Amino acid sequence: IITTAVSLGMLGGGLLIVRSIDKMQVNYMADVEVSIYLTQDVSANDKECAQDPCRSLRQDVQSNAAVESVIFENRDQAYARFKKIFQDNPILVQAARPEALPASLQIKLHDPSRSEIIQQQYGKRPGVDRIEDQKQFLDRFFGLLGSVRDGTFVIALIQALAALLLISNTVQISAFTRRTEVGIMRLVGATRWYTQLPFLLEAVMTGVVGWVLAVGGLIALKFAFLDKILNVTSGIIPKTEVLDIIVVSPWLLLASLVISATTGYLTLRLYVRH
Repeated sequence: IITTAVSLGMLGGGLLIVRSIDKMQVNYMADVEVSIYLTQDVSANDKECAQDPCRSLRQDVQSNAAVESVIFENRDQAYARFKKIFQDNPILVQAARPEALPASLQIKLHDPSRSEIIQQQYGKRPGVDRIEDQKQFLDRFFGLLGSVRDGTFVIALIQALAALLLISNTVQISAFTRRTEVGIMRLVGATRWYTQLPFLLEAVMTGVVGWVLAVGGLIALKFAFLDKILNVTSGIIPKTEVLDIIVVSPWLLLASLVISATTGYLTLRLYVRH
């Protein structure tokens, strides 16, 4: 039961990570922007984007069907935003100079997943220094979370194998200790299914009890540790709600029933001859 509970708990943790990744992708992809940073001469001499090449570049980007909005940010505005973001780090603010921050075009797309078209169409235009795509950073970040998810699933798989072996061993021992009763039942005409069903139900009940412990453990883990840890992230990683655990719990129950019932049935067919 304990091994089954641990296995299902790890599987549930992996499913909760998947739900968190999905929530984050929905939240962050909606705000993804592509930034076209202008060269130093354009940033210094054209603070209103009123001259070429900045003006023509801005007009071309605005007329692009894939672009939802374009905001021009000059060097002074970029420096003011920098000071606001790092207001809690006065040493960094004092060390920075407006000349170090280029002017830029902040672009929001209708479909953020197609952000590479900005690099393809405007990366070599005059006045463009570089293009930064927030989606690339998010892809790396979600890839890291995906690795954590995959690791959780691997551990769950190992635990599931251990649970499978233990359930099989338990069914064999249970059948062996009741071999006399089973033999008498077979002699008086009981079918094989009739004599094996109690052992199969016992294996299934083991899985169900393990599922209950796993769900209870996930809820306890949420209130004891997860909420405190995720509060430190200031909302960067969305909190796991009880509803999320309730949503994944039927899948855990299904996995528990399949593992326990299949293991019990195969064990009885292969090792129990009554």
